[in-house]
Amino acid sequence: MAQAAITSPTDVIDFLVSQHEQIKSLFADTLAASGEAREKAFIDLRRLLAVHETAEEEVVHPRAKRKLADGAAVVDERLKEEHEAKTVLQKLEKLDVDSEEFTTMLTELRDAVIEHATHEEKDEFAKLGEQLDGDELESMGRAAKLAEAIAPTRPHAGVESQVANLVAGPFAAMLDRARDAITGKG
Repeated sequence: MAQAAITSPTDVIDFLVSQHEQIKSLFADTLAASGEAREKAFIDLRRLLAVHETAEEEVVHPRAKRKLADGAAVVDERLKEEHEAKTVLQKLEKLDVDSEEFTTMLTELRDAVIEHATHEEKDEFAKLGEQLDGDELESMGRAAKLAEAIAPTRPHAGVESQVANLVAGPFAAMLDRARDAITGKG
C-alpha cells in the first residue's frame, strides 16, 4: 500500500497514519517470528499500540468530538474498539508467545486493529483534515508526540478518555517503565 508523502513531520494525521503502517508491520513481524524474536516483536507492538492510542485519546478524539458533526458517535465507536483491543492485549501478555492460542488471538487482534485504523483514517482523520488548517494539524501533531512521550507502555483497559489518560496515564506510565526496567522487557 503506497503511503502519501508526509508534508510535515508534525502534522498529526501524517504522524498517526505513519504509525498505523508501523503497527501493521509489527503485527506481521510478530506473527512471522517465534521464540525470543516473537516476544521482542510483541513487546515492540504492544508499546507502539499503547502510546499510539494514548495520543489519539488525549489529542485527536477530543478535537473530533468538538469539530465533527457526528464526532461524539464516531469517537465513541473508536473508544469501544480501543477498549476491546487493550483487553485482548492484556490477555495476550499472559500467554506463551509460541502457543496456538496466542497466534489465534493475535491474528484476530490484528484484523480488528487494521479495521479500527481504517475507520479512524476515513471517519475521523480525513474529516479533521477537512475541518482544520495546517497550523492546527501541526499543533496537534506536537501535542500527540508529547502525549506519547509520557504514555503508558502497556495497555490499560478502561483508560480510554482524555480525562482518564490525564489522571491515570502518568502513574501507569511510571509503573510500566519501572516494570519494563526490572523485567528487561521494555
